[in-house]
Amino acid sequence: MLSREQVLRQIRESVHHPATSRELLQVLRVPRHERPTFRRLLKALVSDGELLQIRGNRFGLADHMDVVVGRLQMHHAGYGFVVADVDRDGGDLYIAPTNVKEALHGDRVVARIEDQRGDRAEGRIIRVLERANATLVGRLEIDDASLAFVVPFDRRVLADVQVPPEETRDAEAGDMVVVELTRWPTATRPPLGRVIEVLGPIDTPGVDTRIIIRKHSLPDVHGDEAIAEATALGTSVRPDDLDGRTDFRSRQTVTIDGEHARDFDDAITLERLANGHYWLGVHIADVSHYVEEGCALDAEAYERGTSVYFPERAIHMFPAELATGLCSLKPHVDRLVQSCLMEVNRNGDVVRVEFHDGVINSDERMTYTDVNAILTAGDVATRTRYAPLLPFFELTHELFGILNGRRRRRGSVDFDLPQADVLMDESGRIENIIVAERNVAHRIIEEFMLLANETVADSIEARGGPGLYRIHEEPDLLKVEQFEEFISGFGHSLSAPLNALRPRHFQRLIEKISGTPEERPIAFLMLRTMQKARYAPENLGHFGLAASSYTHFTSPIRRYPDLVVHRLLRAHRHDGIDETRREEIDEELPEVARHTSERERRADDAERELLQWRKVRFMADKVGDEFDGYITGVATFGLFIELVEHFVEGLVHISSMANDYYRYLESSHTLHGENTHKVYRLGDKVRVQVIRVDLEHRQIDLGLTEILDVIREDENRRGPRKSKATPKAEQRRAKSPSRPGKRERAASKATRGRGRK
Repeated sequence: MLSREQVLRQIRESVHHPATSRELLQVLRVPRHERPTFRRLLKALVSDGELLQIRGNRFGLADHMDVVVGRLQMHHAGYGFVVADVDRDGGDLYIAPTNVKEALHGDRVVARIEDQRGDRAEGRIIRVLERANATLVGRLEIDDASLAFVVPFDRRVLADVQVPPEETRDAEAGDMVVVELTRWPTATRPPLGRVIEVLGPIDTPGVDTRIIIRKHSLPDVHGDEAIAEATALGTSVRPDDLDGRTDFRSRQTVTIDGEHARDFDDAITLERLANGHYWLGVHIADVSHYVEEGCALDAEAYERGTSVYFPERAIHMFPAELATGLCSLKPHVDRLVQSCLMEVNRNGDVVRVEFHDGVINSDERMTYTDVNAILTAGDVATRTRYAPLLPFFELTHELFGILNGRRRRRGSVDFDLPQADVLMDESGRIENIIVAERNVAHRIIEEFMLLANETVADSIEARGGPGLYRIHEEPDLLKVEQFEEFISGFGHSLSAPLNALRPRHFQRLIEKISGTPEERPIAFLMLRTMQKARYAPENLGHFGLAASSYTHFTSPIRRYPDLVVHRLLRAHRHDGIDETRREEIDEELPEVARHTSERERRADDAERELLQWRKVRFMADKVGDEFDGYITGVATFGLFIELVEHFVEGLVHISSMANDYYRYLESSHTLHGENTHKVYRLGDKVRVQVIRVDLEHRQIDLGLTEILDVIREDENRRGPRKSKATPKAEQRRAKSPSRPGKRERAASKATRGRGRK
């Protein structure tokens, strides 16, 4: 059977010009019975950006035609970049404002390369292949002529959407709405649309969450067919479900999750064997038993790709009947699982593995707080309450130390930077932002899940695949070179040639800088130097974990790739995978990997954006207050500061640093004062004052107190300045501190988000 790779290779080898599908069939001598498959693969290659369909219905190799196929990422200043579908030398393609044409942010486009200046290529959009959004969320406005239009909430969508008076759905000016685009923009006219949903005033509790859901096109309602399928499965394990399963119900079993966890998809068992080894069982909800490939539940889960978690609600990948019901490993009820049992020796090596279709009955639903109270706090009341489980938890702590030590010895990179925990009130507003606790219980479960994921990946790899892996590729050498140059300014080094770097070199640096003033800036920049983890059908290893193979097996309730891995693992264990099915899977997995990686990024972006927006609103009543912070980003236009107390990030614009002329040095991530010789460096601790909270643009403007004090003292010495402005104008100026222009308030590429392993 033909595959994508075969077709692409044959075109590269035998077709030397753009050709019609008929010509391709003839030149490549495709047998008649394989022509339908060939045409389907041809469409897939066009969709993936490997081939380009041009005039005359001809197909050509995109990398031979000076064009780039990819997603358009716009900047609110008007320019953009095309992020290629297929990795290309030279990075993203720059698109000047005049060359964007009718494309909108997020659209999949074809761009022609028109200029190459050094490392940066510039181009022009020549075709929109796929629109990113049929709907947009924004604020309805009505102008003086009573014409309605919607200002997009996403500032990267630059065109306002005109709305006919009869299509406003009775929304009032200022309401946040969802508008469906009925006419795409052209060079001479704006887009046209109609309001399909009124979300309400932006300050109404809960509206912000709905805005983010609509902006990121997150499906938050399950279809009737999927709900019907989930309901039909019932609420408890049926007797015939137990046929052929291993019974683990007599074993001491617990789940350990956060206090506010919404689903429980993993449980653990642990005992010491006669030879002194540990017999660890990681039992994962057997979602694949209930969700057959191709059913409505499966189709919806694939489209969503992952669950999305907001502070006050979750958008589950599956309906609640499964996510928090039949597939949730609640205590004292039977639940079906896929089990990975591992015999671990005193060095932390897995010396024996068993996989089972099992059934468990969890003894206790534990929280991280309670387990930590048992193991490290020595809380008498908690230890008394869970007295029968004390030996179990002490054994888990013992095994954790062994596994963690093994992983560190092999060089696994272990970032442990503090994270924010948001405390909400009943109305959904932030009461406080504190340091999230990550105690020994979190680390125990993380270590056990990492081991299970790695063991499953090793097993699939040993069976010769196919498999879906979680990969983390080696860092880009140019970024590593820049990182090495930066840390050398602190007297540190990775102590290895760039072409021979291993994860242990990064881990040793983390250990060396622990507790030093430069720990934060180096750790932040190291994170940005690393690649992003993603899914792939090829096993390329996991650099950050220093693992030769790794996958996601432990969360099929909330991640679709885990469900795929469960199906593949069961197929390998039972009937095996014949050659025909193997070819089908090999053809499907690249798209599954691409799609689920994209859905994961979408969920991360949505969660991060809502949290940042809530943080800005939390700071709205703190204008004038002073805080300690760390410099987390340095750019030509200023400094990005994260406040120590609230984990909120704001911008010190360079226009507020009026005591000197400051120059940006990219190599050292610093701003240098020309006359004062003052240096502001990534990671420096500074004192700042909140100058302005811009709710519309969701940005916090800060000022460095040491500079503000100098400016104020200078103004006091000179005395009050005469103003020609009217008293009312002076009052307005006093109430509205100056802020940087739109172009200068560029969003920081340095904005962090902890990557998922």
